[in-house]
Amino acid sequence: MAQEQRPGRRTLLGAAAALGAGAAALGPAGAARAADRTGTRAGAADSEASARTRLPVPAVVAHRGASGYRPEHTLGSYELALAMGADIIEQDLVPTKDGHLVCRHENDITGTTDVADHPEFAARKTTKKVDGIDLTGWFSEDFTLAELKTLRAVERLPKERQRNTVYDGRWEIPTFEEVLRWADRKGRERGRPVWLHIETKHPSYFRGLGLGLEKPLARLLRKYGRDRAHAPNFVQSFEPGSIERLSRLVDCPGVVLLDAADTRPWDFVEAGDPRTVADLVKPEGLAWMARFAKGIGPTLDLIIPRNADGSLGEPTTLVRDAHAKHLVLHPYTMRNENTFLPLDFRRGSDPYAYGDVFGALRTWFATGIDAIFSDNPDTALLAAADFRAR
Repeated sequence: MAQEQRPGRRTLLGAAAALGAGAAALGPAGAARAADRTGTRAGAADSEASARTRLPVPAVVAHRGASGYRPEHTLGSYELALAMGADIIEQDLVPTKDGHLVCRHENDITGTTDVADHPEFAARKTTKKVDGIDLTGWFSEDFTLAELKTLRAVERLPKERQRNTVYDGRWEIPTFEEVLRWADRKGRERGRPVWLHIETKHPSYFRGLGLGLEKPLARLLRKYGRDRAHAPNFVQSFEPGSIERLSRLVDCPGVVLLDAADTRPWDFVEAGDPRTVADLVKPEGLAWMARFAKGIGPTLDLIIPRNADGSLGEPTTLVRDAHAKHLVLHPYTMRNENTFLPLDFRRGSDPYAYGDVFGALRTWFATGIDAIFSDNPDTALLAAADFRAR
């Protein structure tokens, strides 16, 4: 694909993206004002985008749906996130044995389904090495889609989110195509599109099994008209090579996810590339990613590291440096419970009670990020609206 002129970072990803003619503004009225404040313009693409659908800055990405309230990656979780007003809804994709893409956080489905309660699948339990880690359980690639459809989703964090377990068994595992159909239907009902944030999970591992993710994903995006530069979705991966492959198959924006500073993307490990995430967040690494991606999704600790006691340290220069390379930032993941919050924002002694999540969100929004992943999109949306209204 020929190299195209890069629109300004916020008008492309964080604030506006052009869609079909007549699309209504996405998000609250403050979205347009947020876009206008950026002052970034880059030719006809931005002019078209500014006249059509916009995302607010900062936007809220419903992490695996409204996973703070429903079992993750279910239509129930996605439906609730949309009802709450989430700007974007995330899907993680893994393949079945017969090549269908389904929405699961991991290919290890032991903790997110009732597979252990199905005696007919007891012999499928096995140990595998996935991205260098030994895992024992049941795996999506060992089941046909028809077999997976006999399972039901359960809460992944039952100790932390005991109330969510009341929904165990209520929903089946959705295919990504089912989610695309759902998003199209909801978009027509709402009069504006449903934005998606779509992750390829363990792409090198699956490619080695003959179950590559990128081409099937690209085919589905093309089928549903979501492959264009201003389609209402992002593609994301912890493997930069997966985003680079997708950039040659579709024109929708890619986001490279970044784990802890001392880790290496698994495709780097397989290729013998010595670079770590710490190298990728340097200006040279950001410039390299900007060749094929339009954003990064760093863990929150790469933006504001935590001290040894769990309190927040000083912000890094990552937001400034990424923006200088015309990359937007969609960091992950904000959760309401004390156990997930920095020490500064924990309240009381119950690790599963809610802490001062509004204070935490204000702190990260103040760094200039363009969006944030949240398990509790209703909370994050209120905090984002407060921040934009300042």
